[in-house]
Amino acid sequence: MSAGYEYEASGEARCVPRRADAPAVPPLPPESPRVSIVIPAKNEARNLPWVLDNLPGCLHEVVLVDGGSVDDTIAVAHKQRPDIVIVEQTRRGKGNALACGFAACTGEVIVMLDADGSAHPGEISNFLRALTSGADFAKGSRFLAGGGSSDLTWLRAAGNGFLSFLANRLYRTSYTDLSNCQILWM
Repeated sequence: MSAGYEYEASGEARCVPRRADAPAVPPLPPESPRVSIVIPAKNEARNLPWVLDNLPGCLHEVVLVDGGSVDDTIAVAHKQRPDIVIVEQTRRGKGNALACGFAACTGEVIVMLDADGSAHPGEISNFLRALTSGADFAKGSRFLAGGGSSDLTWLRAAGNGFLSFLANRLYRTSYTDLSNCQILWM
């Protein structure tokens, strides 16, 4: 495999040249399951270049679900990543956007990633390691060491805290962030 290209083999990731000016992001290991990325987006033309350029190499597919953008979201997505799959959202809301994206995925692992850049795409390898080590799913948190968010208002933090508390009580879990969209599962 040459630097700057994803690998291609039967049933594995497609070989798509990375743009010459894209940052160097390590590819996923060749033995990884096929990874599909779902990115719900509405008017995210400004943020998409950073998000798409920081995805690891050797992905099976990237699916952008457009929620009726009126900016250049789709054009920017195609420019940054010519192999991107564009899906139109069928109803309103992020839940519907994710459902539309999931329906379009053909990979063995699905990654949900926000288009606003609130989660670093380079962390996908860490989550994938958890899955291939036996976890049913892996979830990010802005509230653990090394996490954070510049756009988390006190009201959103309070709502997330309440929902996390409720889910943890009901399901005997210990989640710290139910609103973070970087989740993987097989």
